[in-house]
Amino acid sequence: MTQLGARVLVAGLGVSGRAAARVLAERGASVTTYDDRPDAAADEHDAADFLARGGLAQVDQVVTSPGLFPGHPLLRAAATRGIEVVSEVELAWRLRVDRSSGGGPAPWLAVTGTNGKTTTVGMLASILVADGENAVAVGNVGDPLVLAATDPSLDVLAVELSSFQLHHTVSMSAQAAAVLNVAPDHIDWHGSLEAYAADKGRVFSRAQVACVYNAADPVTRRLVEEADVVDGAVAIGFTLDTPSVGQVGLVEHVLVDRGFAPLRHTHAAELATLDDLAQLAGPNGEVPPHVVANALAAAALALAHGVEPRAVRDGLRAFGPGAHRISTVGVVDGVSYVDDSKATNAHAASASLAAFPAGSVVWIAGGLAKGATFDELVERRADRLAGAVLIGVDRAPLRDALSRHAPQVPVIEVEPGETGQVMPLAVAAARRLAADAPAPSTVLLAPACASMDQFVSYADRGNRFAAAVRDLTGAP
Repeated sequence: MTQLGARVLVAGLGVSGRAAARVLAERGASVTTYDDRPDAAADEHDAADFLARGGLAQVDQVVTSPGLFPGHPLLRAAATRGIEVVSEVELAWRLRVDRSSGGGPAPWLAVTGTNGKTTTVGMLASILVADGENAVAVGNVGDPLVLAATDPSLDVLAVELSSFQLHHTVSMSAQAAAVLNVAPDHIDWHGSLEAYAADKGRVFSRAQVACVYNAADPVTRRLVEEADVVDGAVAIGFTLDTPSVGQVGLVEHVLVDRGFAPLRHTHAAELATLDDLAQLAGPNGEVPPHVVANALAAAALALAHGVEPRAVRDGLRAFGPGAHRISTVGVVDGVSYVDDSKATNAHAASASLAAFPAGSVVWIAGGLAKGATFDELVERRADRLAGAVLIGVDRAPLRDALSRHAPQVPVIEVEPGETGQVMPLAVAAARRLAADAPAPSTVLLAPACASMDQFVSYADRGNRFAAAVRDLTGAP
């Protein structure tokens, strides 16, 4: 437990690390900061030197950033000495303050999963606000969680959590929690898919009211079944089919509840319709299935908190599409250029490609693969492709998958070079492929890879794509 006067090493000075250091110092802790990056404003930059000088002898606890993998020398040394290592999420949970409105600390509604987290917590926060709550989306999105947890004005927190953040989180007890899906990702950090899934499953530990899982994903169901929850907590599935008792789902074009409704054993309660998600429709005018699934998960979490069903409808209507998520950034020669840079893994790219008709997509893909393979993705979505442009340092796995499962699809590779040239070259190549294809309608940036090999972030990658498209159109 963090106490006033404790000696704390904050390892990693990203946004959350700086916030943790500030909050700890405000509470009287003696704070030392560490960051591998020499340009970071940290007290220490060299782990070997810090350890050789006996730096850990002056430390009672380490608050670690998601950027430091579990095998980092500093974290290994701390574990060997019996020094507690916690995440910023765990720190935030321990430092929660009572709400100014009364009733103790603000409850947490927590969301994790390989894909869809940011959209789901955004929808969730919008629903909570529509119900009259002072709520924000925080954690892996928005403000650092430690700042929100120590803000007495907030009524409830919609918390996005990554597997990295959950790895060192040990006592959090969310009011309700959701795992949206589990697909291979970040295997290089966790060491195996099993370890990655286990860290995702930590979000269910000590859940108080409900554990929300994806009825189409057996891994999420297993994580619920294995979770140690508070007595009385229920499992609520979300499905794109007609829901059974204990689920939320879709009946024709209506989102319905059979998990919390008083008459759920005989009736489904209407929550919203697909028209309430019209602003999130893709270029074909239809709301992508994964967006509907995200809305159902957000609705289940909000209902577990006790919102009125009409708030689900109002909140979904008010929710705007996020940047770099299937966003049309321009139309050139009748071809739409769509930015889905947020599709940073195969699972997300597959969902993105599924939103388009067969044979209509020139796909821009590639980046940092994080140890992933792409055979299943390409085999499943080969029918959507009219061409492919590969970028990034890890082009080989994509190239090989395309060769095996879509040999008929023309492929152009953009050699790694100056970051500023990558997207103009990729967009120009995609335009050529679109001109040669029988019936292309979309150039889609859905990289299936992380961005850090050539870009600052997925947002930077998407912005550069949009800028390259504007150069084609002459738009400002």
